[in-house]
This record gives sequence, structure tokens and C-alpha cells, in this order.
Amino acid sequence: MLLAAGVLYHLNYVPGDLDLSTIRLSAQGVYRISYVSRRDPIPLNQIHTWTIHIETASGRPVERAAVSVDGKMPQHIHGLPTRPQVTKELGNGSYLVEGLKFHMPGWWVVDFQVEAAGPRDSVRFDLVLR
Repeated sequence: MLLAAGVLYHLNYVPGDLDLSTIRLSAQGVYRISYVSRRDPIPLNQIHTWTIHIETASGRPVERAAVSVDGKMPQHIHGLPTRPQVTKELGNGSYLVEGLKFHMPGWWVVDFQVEAAGPRDSVRFDLVLR
């Protein structure tokens, strides 16, 4: 019983110091990336879309970028139940991401890998869904 309680606590633990901002510099500081969900609040168990905006660290929109998307629950042994992808470049550094689905509440991370005319870099967003 005590072991089960410990496992349950671990699976549901959300660090108190998460940065839940929707705008981030990429890991190497090459890009500034932001996202907006087309549904607010971000829904559970529903496929939805985001718009991401990519610009250089100095603020210039990044166009014609190759962007990959992935996500997971850090304390669980699973990722997203779907395979989201960028389906359309919207112009001025914005891109449509379709196929996102979070199937349970808790702490999620969404990772974007970006490669444009400059170097390849990545960004991770933390989310806590209820």
C-alpha cells in the first residue's frame, strides 16, 4: 500500500518551479519561439491546433523553417497519443501545428526542433493541464 502511494505521488508530482511561459528562447539562444493554442484552455482528450511563432533572438521572423514537434509526460513512460506536425507556414514567422492531443491531466512538455537558414536549435515548453 505504501509503495503504491509512493508511485502514485511520483506520477502526479508537478515541480513547483516550472516555467509555464508561452514564449521562450531556444536552448542555444538562436530563436525566440512562442505558441498560442487555438483552444483556451488547452483541452484534454481533444485534437486541437496551435500557432507557433519563430523569430531570431533579435526579433526577425524566421520563414521557411523545418520544424518538428514532440511531447511527453516527464514522469510517465509515454508521449503524446498523436503525432503532431507543422502543416502550414502562415507567414511572418508563424506556423500551424495540427494534431496535438493531451489525453490526461498533469505535467506535459512539448518540444520543438527548428532548423532554418541558421543553426538547428530546440525549445521545450512546460504545461500543466487540469
